[in-house]
Amino acid sequence: MTDEEFMQIALESARQSAFVGEVPVGAIVVKDGIVISKGHNERETKLDISGHAEIEALKEAEQKLGRWTLEGCTLYVTLEPCLMCAGAIAQARIKRLVYGASDKKEGAIESHFYVYADPSLPHRPIIKGGVLASECETLLKDFFAVKR
Repeated sequence: MTDEEFMQIALESARQSAFVGEVPVGAIVVKDGIVISKGHNERETKLDISGHAEIEALKEAEQKLGRWTLEGCTLYVTLEPCLMCAGAIAQARIKRLVYGASDKKEGAIESHFYVYADPSLPHRPIIKGGVLASECETLLKDFFAVKR
C-alpha cells in the first residue's frame, strides 16, 4: 500500500474521534506493510491528557508486539504530533513518521518546534509530512466550525 492509502485508514480513525465528540485525529502503526494498530483521540472520553491518537496507537502496537520498542514500524497520523507525542515516538524508536496536516500552534516536528532537529537525540524517525494534508485539514476545520 502507498502512504496515501495508509493515511486514508488513519483518517477513518480520525472520523471515529469526531463521531464521539473528540478532536478528529487518527493514527495507525504499520509493520511490514500490515496495519498492526489504530488509535484516535480519547482525551475527553478517558479523561486522560495522554489520550492522543499517536499514544493510543503506540500502546496498542506495543501490546500486539509484546515489547515497548517499535523498531521497523511506521506511524501514520493525520495531524503533526505535539511535543508529548514526538517524545513518545522517539522513545518507541519508530522508524518512520508520516503525518497529514501541519500544526502551526503545537506541531513539534516541522511547524512550530523542531524536536528531531537536535543532533544529540539518540533516535529520530524518518519524516514525511503533508500526506493527504487537505483532507486532514478539512476534517479538523469542519469539526471546529460546528463546535464554535
